[in-house]
Amino acid sequence: MVDPVVASLPADAMVLLVGPAGSGKSTWAAAHFSQEAVLSSDAFRVQVAGDAADQSATADAFKILHAVARARLRRGLLTVVDATNLTEGARRSLLRLAGKAGRPVIAVAFDVPLERCLAQNATRPERRVPDDVVRRHHRQLERALDQWPGEGYRAIHVISDGQMRGG
Repeated sequence: MVDPVVASLPADAMVLLVGPAGSGKSTWAAAHFSQEAVLSSDAFRVQVAGDAADQSATADAFKILHAVARARLRRGLLTVVDATNLTEGARRSLLRLAGKAGRPVIAVAFDVPLERCLAQNATRPERRVPDDVVRRHHRQLERALDQWPGEGYRAIHVISDGQMRGG
């Protein structure tokens, strides 16, 4: 069965996955998109530091992620950004990249219960995020959902406990 969000995506869109660590963003992306379409902040941290959990590599990882996103968008390729994308500044820079290339941006938020995020995060031995950070991410998502209407997305979809809403 084809996911309704995936079926509705323009072929040249930037898709921003937004949600706390442990919310299922990477799992969902891997199930629905080709590996080359998904730009993962964790994967770029591995590229620059050899460790997905090395937060000191974040700035370098995002410079590379943005460069690859820019190139894909210029070529009209579907570009899925798999990062928390919880701050307005992080989303704004990606929206600008897509805007300069004339590409639509679709947001997909993973609004799952905190307990589920914590449980899923605990099963990630190679890149476990501290629980206090997951809790902070969860609070940030609530604020992000309030800010979105004016940010310039073609569509906003919310995944909540396996249920899709939005459009």
